[in-house]
Amino acid sequence: MPDEDYLSLLDRAKTQLPETIEKHERFTVPEPDVFQEGKTTVVRNFGDIIEALRREPEHLVQYLLRELGTPGHVEGRRLILKAKLAPAQITDRIMSYTETFVLCSECGRPDTRINKEGRVLILECEACGAHRPVNVRKQPKAPEEDAIMEGYVYDLMIEDVGKKGD
Repeated sequence: MPDEDYLSLLDRAKTQLPETIEKHERFTVPEPDVFQEGKTTVVRNFGDIIEALRREPEHLVQYLLRELGTPGHVEGRRLILKAKLAPAQITDRIMSYTETFVLCSECGRPDTRINKEGRVLILECEACGAHRPVNVRKQPKAPEEDAIMEGYVYDLMIEDVGKKGD
């Protein structure tokens, strides 16, 4: 008899469960609020992005400037980039930064911090205890078609002279 009560209670509990279980992520990176001012691009909510990622602003700025190939600086809570850039480019670079320098490769959580051991950056996860060196993906260099090869003879024409006769 007690088994029947348990089974009926279990069936009733199963019928009351929701159909789909929603996923509640507590970590979201704000979408960059980007606008153009002439030939400059401004990320208005850069301070909010930094707070969500829990990283030093200088580290993210240096990464973005290197990846986007443009000069820039932080002004208050805004990032000023001295080039016309599409918002998708900036969003893509911030996401790649998040995957490389923020998210744990073991558990996928953002509860990490960066420590420097010698010249190597180590990403340590506070949630699962994992630690790994940060692997910055470098773009492979494409072979140069017009590369100068040793031992070959080349003809060239000087068309202009620089300052001081160079």
